[in-house]
Amino acid sequence: MTTATEPNNLGDLLKFEQDALYSRDEITVATGQDLALGAVVGRNTASSEIAALDPSADDGSEIAIGVMAETVDATAATTPAVMIARHALVARRALVWPSSITAAQMTTALAQLEQRGIVAREGA
Repeated sequence: MTTATEPNNLGDLLKFEQDALYSRDEITVATGQDLALGAVVGRNTASSEIAALDPSADDGSEIAIGVMAETVDATAATTPAVMIARHALVARRALVWPSSITAAQMTTALAQLEQRGIVAREGA
């Protein structure tokens, strides 16, 4: 029998957010990015564009500032999108991390998100 696998949706990631969409920000995703729902992201300080978290960068994208609320393919051009930016509870298992991230870097990024009020919990 064939098994169907459904990708995560926003309900799998976002378990609580403030009323009136307060937890969300409209953003611009940088050209060259292909971000999945739940991707942990940073902001390039020079362009203010959002990119995948890169702990080895020194352009601002090394600091976790949010979590993508949708999948965005910006490989060809900057693309508008929505991210979870503050006061939210997300399922830790639904977060998408860079493939090369270390456990220590992940711990740092989770602390950075928590400073913004984005709490990632197991079992949420």
